[in-house]
Amino acid sequence: MAPRDVDIAGTVRERAARELRDRILTGSLPAGTRLDLDAITKEFATSRTPVREALLELSYDGLVKVAPRSGVTVIGISPEDVLDSFTILGVLTGQAAAWAARRVTPEGVARLRDLAVDLESNWDFHREIHRAAHSRRLMAQIRQAVRVVPSNFLAMFPEHEHHSLDDHQALVSALADGDAQKARDIAERHVLDAGHSLASRLESG
Repeated sequence: MAPRDVDIAGTVRERAARELRDRILTGSLPAGTRLDLDAITKEFATSRTPVREALLELSYDGLVKVAPRSGVTVIGISPEDVLDSFTILGVLTGQAAAWAARRVTPEGVARLRDLAVDLESNWDFHREIHRAAHSRRLMAQIRQAVRVVPSNFLAMFPEHEHHSLDDHQALVSALADGDAQKARDIAERHVLDAGHSLASRLESG
C-alpha cells in the first residue's frame, strides 16, 4: 500500500487530522456526525487552535463541513468515492513504478529488496519507489492522493499482509529487470485491491 508521507508522530495538528481522517475513512465517524470541538481538544490534550487547523485540513479534503453557526459535520466518504480515489492513486503509483523501473539504480534495488521482506517497512518501501521515479511533480500528486488511505490500513486488514509481501517482492523483481509495464501493473493492482477492501468495509457498515 502506498505511504502517507508524514512523520508518524508529527505535530498535534497532524496527529489530530490523521486520527480523525482515519475514523472518517473507516466509517467510525459516519456521515452526519457532529464533531465536538471541546471534546476533540480534550482528547488530544491541546488548545483549540491546532484542532481547528486539523478540521480545516479535513474540510479541504472534502471529509467534513465547517459552518460558522452549525459547527463541524462529517461529510464522510462513500464506497464509490473510495474506489474512485484509489483508482486515481493506483494510476499515480503505477506511473511511479514504471518510471522507477527505468531510473532506479542497483543500490536502489538493493534497498528495496531489504525493505520488501518486512511489512513494518511498508511505507518506506513505497516511498523509496516514488523517489526512484525522480519526479517531484508526481511525488506531490501522490502525497495528495494517498490521503484517502487510512494510516492503520494493514492493522485493519491483516489478510493483506501476506499478499502485500508477495506484491512487494514481485515489484522489486520487475524493477530489477527494468520491466516498466509489469511494474506498473503490479503497483496499480496492489492499490486497487486495497481500495476494494476498504470500499467493502464501508458497504458492510
